[in-house]
Amino acid sequence: MNPSTTLDNRFAHPFDQALQLRAGRDEDHWLGCTSPAYANMVGPFGGLTAAQALAGVLAHPKRLGEPVALTVNFAAAVADGAFDLIVRPVRTNRSTQHWTIELRQGDAVALTGTALTALRRDSWGNDEAAMPAAPAADATAPARRRERQPVWLDRYDLRFIDGELPARFEGQEAGHRSLLWLRDAPPRPLDFTSLAALADAFFPRLMLRRGRLAAVGSVSITTYFHADAAQLTAVGAAHILGEATAAAFRHGYFDQTARLWALAGPLLASSHQIVYFKE
Repeated sequence: MNPSTTLDNRFAHPFDQALQLRAGRDEDHWLGCTSPAYANMVGPFGGLTAAQALAGVLAHPKRLGEPVALTVNFAAAVADGAFDLIVRPVRTNRSTQHWTIELRQGDAVALTGTALTALRRDSWGNDEAAMPAAPAADATAPARRRERQPVWLDRYDLRFIDGELPARFEGQEAGHRSLLWLRDAPPRPLDFTSLAALADAFFPRLMLRRGRLAAVGSVSITTYFHADAAQLTAVGAAHILGEATAAAFRHGYFDQTARLWALAGPLLASSHQIVYFKE
């Protein structure tokens, strides 16, 4: 979908509505807005903001190839409302293209980022990360709804096999790993923008590990797209399997790693982020 296209809001998916961008002063400039359908505790769901940044790259008239990597750095909390998105191709080679991304609100920079797009080619391949064993999505119960949960969680069908947050936060420490089926709600065919958002649709590992609420915020997240467009099209609107883990919690920051597999087994994407926390 070209985000500059005007959508009929009676029929468009909430995610597609949120991705709508209007052409700005030149081909590098887009005008967008946060979406109340993806509101978080403070500001918008970060996965949506990452998807909006990627949508600006994908809509650029000079874009070459498909996304291979996307990094977004949250320089400040994104406020609800309008934003300017500037995406620039800074180097184009024969088969790869490098991008810079900047999201501004007023005179302040709220997000910086980079992206790599490329013309993919046939090559030897193998998935070294094995897809974990899991019961079918249809045999797994949807996640319980929580009181005062962020609105953006209503936009996803999450079905936990392991590592769901406790019903009540009472300091009951647990492991840091979660395994779950997930997809957009209502169901929507998978593409690069929705995959970028799903890569961030995991609860902060700290809350699971410590069993308590805490002030947290993603500072930087990088998503690597291992699948091409044809593989995403083959997934359609089916659930995908997600696994999230952490390696270290220290000095007010922790890391979070996620992997996303298609039902048939290929690894679609992996992501790594650093998260600020304060208990």
